Amino acid sequence: MIFKVYYQEHAGEIPVRENTKTVFVNAVTEGEVRRKLKERNINIEYIQKVDGAHLEYEKQNEDYKVLEI
Repeated sequence: MIFKVYYQEHAGEIPVRENTKTVFVNAVTEGEVRRKLKERNINIEYIQKVDGAHLEYEKQNEDYKVLEI
């Protein structure tokens, strides 16, 4: 499954919409996504499963890249 992760670049950073970044991660569960990103020291705001029409829409974005960890 593909998950879209909304995050801030630094673990101690307060979430501000304008500074929120996203990354796509291939994993089986949300917990696996968190384990994969644990070493990156980022502040994860939200993890969203992306599939079906939503995934097809995201694939059209030029910034769409799946992070393989």
